[in-house]
Amino acid sequence: MSLQKTTNLFLLTIFFAILIFISAACSNQKASSSDKNLSLPKEVRIGYQVSPSGELLAKALGLLEKKYPDVKVEWIQFDSGRDVNNAMASGSIDFGNVGTPPASIGIARGLPYKVYYMHNIIGESEALVVKKEAGIQSLKDLKGKKIATTFSSTSHFSLLGALRTAEIDPEKEKITILDMQPPDIFAAWKRNDIDGAYIWQPTQAKLVNAGGKVILSSKDLAEKGVVTADLGIVQKDFAKKYPDFVKKYIAVLNEAVHYYREKPKESSQLLSKELGLSPEDSLKTMQQIIWLDASQQEKYFGKSGQDGELSKVLKDTGDFMFKQKSIPSSPDLKSYQQGLLK
Repeated sequence: MSLQKTTNLFLLTIFFAILIFISAACSNQKASSSDKNLSLPKEVRIGYQVSPSGELLAKALGLLEKKYPDVKVEWIQFDSGRDVNNAMASGSIDFGNVGTPPASIGIARGLPYKVYYMHNIIGESEALVVKKEAGIQSLKDLKGKKIATTFSSTSHFSLLGALRTAEIDPEKEKITILDMQPPDIFAAWKRNDIDGAYIWQPTQAKLVNAGGKVILSSKDLAEKGVVTADLGIVQKDFAKKYPDFVKKYIAVLNEAVHYYREKPKESSQLLSKELGLSPEDSLKTMQQIIWLDASQQEKYFGKSGQDGELSKVLKDTGDFMFKQKSIPSSPDLKSYQQGLLK
């Protein structure tokens, strides 16, 4: 082959190689641009509660804001899952954090959301705290006492479940159960308006520090079959429009869980500002729940076409809430299965 032909062939090869590179680059750029435009919202509104969780730690670390600086993230605080349900119903938030009872109620009432994440299983982080001077040593001593909790919450569910398992009828025993939000419970405690409260952290720790003692926790009840958990919920329309972002937010929550496991002291220092507790007390409250990462949630959400344990927990919770007249009816198991985002 002549030198000229060899040179032409070499140049032609280089030319086509450049064309292929440019084409691939343009294709990748177009796909990246398309993904950015289609899968990321301009704004996301997250309803959260001031209670130890991977979500609260993600907020403190600013993980979502760092990962997606072009997305406006608005954090909206709520005092209870009941308020989160109301916000979901009105469409004022995209994501929310609720306990199993509010989630069961939301699904039963057909609220426009799905459960996409299981933050934790509640243990000692929710408990029945009583005043030391009230003379209460066990549930039987609640006769004639005033006990506060937040209705339609995990604490309310646990309090009623505790009385049920102990075969105690609050009406017959004249136990007054008062519906209060956490800040109101603390205020009522300081006024001596109540004898005790079944409530979550950080209010629980504040009551203990103000002369209270724990006589029963949700960890004790879980051993008796009364299971409660904190769940992440997302608007159906948002999940349908931005499925990739929901998956990416799960990855962010997962990152926060692993950060806590690797750096518990640093995490407690960050959450102390959110919880209003000392870093030492914050770490204690964080250790009172079972933090779950995405891999640990498969048994609850199910996989490979099989249903997990969570839908059954929600169904049992819904049935119990129906008996307590918190909801007009509890749907079948399939409805709770369809309430999960898989």
